[in-house]
Amino acid sequence: MLQTIAFIGGGNMAASLIGGLIAAGHPAERLRVAEPLPERAEWLRRQFGLQVRSTAAEVVPGAGALVLAVKPQQMGEALAGLQADPGCVVVSVAAGVRLARLRRALGDAAHYVRTMPNTPALIGKGITGLYAADGTPAAARELAESVLATAGATVWLRREEDIDAVTALSGSGPAYFFLLTEALREAGEKLGLDRDTAARLALHTFAGSAQMAAAEGARDVVELRAQVTSKGGTTEAAVKSLEAAGLRRSFDEALAAAANRSRELGDLLDAQS
Repeated sequence: MLQTIAFIGGGNMAASLIGGLIAAGHPAERLRVAEPLPERAEWLRRQFGLQVRSTAAEVVPGAGALVLAVKPQQMGEALAGLQADPGCVVVSVAAGVRLARLRRALGDAAHYVRTMPNTPALIGKGITGLYAADGTPAAARELAESVLATAGATVWLRREEDIDAVTALSGSGPAYFFLLTEALREAGEKLGLDRDTAARLALHTFAGSAQMAAAEGARDVVELRAQVTSKGGTTEAAVKSLEAAGLRRSFDEALAAAANRSRELGDLLDAQS
């Protein structure tokens, strides 16, 4: 029998996972959502035909999996007074909320999986890092992964602290892509292209290159870059300029800053719990 999956929080990420689960064949009657905002709750009912309640206490009992999809700052209030059923798989998509805090709130009888998706999950094109402590049953891992896989690719992490690196790389990564697209567009405008033309060229170049890299499978992006970079040509001139300007160092520093901030937010949330 398919597990009943309960969501605490009915925002965009929850909706993307719910939509993915239903598309994958999970019956709507085995999905529940706790969403306190009446307008959002009504939208979820209309969109998915779900059981939507105003409090978490109404959806948690009997759930085989519990997806925590509230903002990190709201997690304490959302979990207050709750107890997960024995064997329930608790899946958190909240940044900075560590497993020890979830276990203190919901009890030792549940299994816990911490995840970090990114915003392309909203269109089924995301990637999610997952972590579960040693000793977590394989069935619990598989259930958690099956939920997140409806929103895109998944990768398992060896250590909980790796979540901070995932947050820096793929969690924040879409912003880097948008920033680079913006920069490429602006550079094209400075060369004389009109804004719309530069924007289309920049966006389709990045999108097409990403699809090409994904389609190549085992071929590394280093090899693909070398294939495009003819010796003495225009691309080589551009790449040398980017390298001389410290592109790699800039990304090293940017991701380190994001990972450090992720750790700081986790420490802050732990101190407040």
